[in-house]
Amino acid sequence: MKNINKLLFSFLFVFAFMAVDSSASAQTNADLSPTRKRAIDSLALEKVKDLSRYISLIGNKSTQYSEAMRVIDRAMELFSDGAEMGVSSVNSKAIRYYGVRKYFDRLMALNYDQVEIDWFNIQYISDLEKQPDGRYVGVITIFQRFTGKSADGLVQYSDVTKKDITVYVERKKTIIAGREIGFWDVLLGDVRVSETKRN
Repeated sequence: MKNINKLLFSFLFVFAFMAVDSSASAQTNADLSPTRKRAIDSLALEKVKDLSRYISLIGNKSTQYSEAMRVIDRAMELFSDGAEMGVSSVNSKAIRYYGVRKYFDRLMALNYDQVEIDWFNIQYISDLEKQPDGRYVGVITIFQRFTGKSADGLVQYSDVTKKDITVYVERKKTIIAGREIGFWDVLLGDVRVSETKRN
């Protein structure tokens, strides 16, 4: 029920954008008003929090395979095409980047009996700025706490990683009841590793 309410909220949120924006549907390079920008900021942060919950579920060894697959599909909808996810370890200076779906597949296959992942201190570090192509781009930073445990609950590996997530806000159009409606779409881009420390 909670997920259904969340979906309903997201739909109404986006629809509100579409309805309010209908008078500007002919524009292809529209500007964001301060009020709309604040609303889009909130939507982008909400999507990052959704991703946090999805990653926690995908990595959790208690999550059934079919449910993990469903969650991966939902998570993929958050990203722009070609987005990559950074992976790091305190045992190596190397940072590897994978396509988002491959990252999720690897996350499910981690060789721990228990995996706990939580994100905290989620906030903008770079305000949305308009690009020459009309899109707006910003960066949201998060801190990820990762813990891998054995079957008896002993911690085998733990770290805290700071990650920067690129956010794209694009002007799009759709047709509703024969009428062209403009709206702003929010998608996540690359997730870059900034630093990794022992927890």
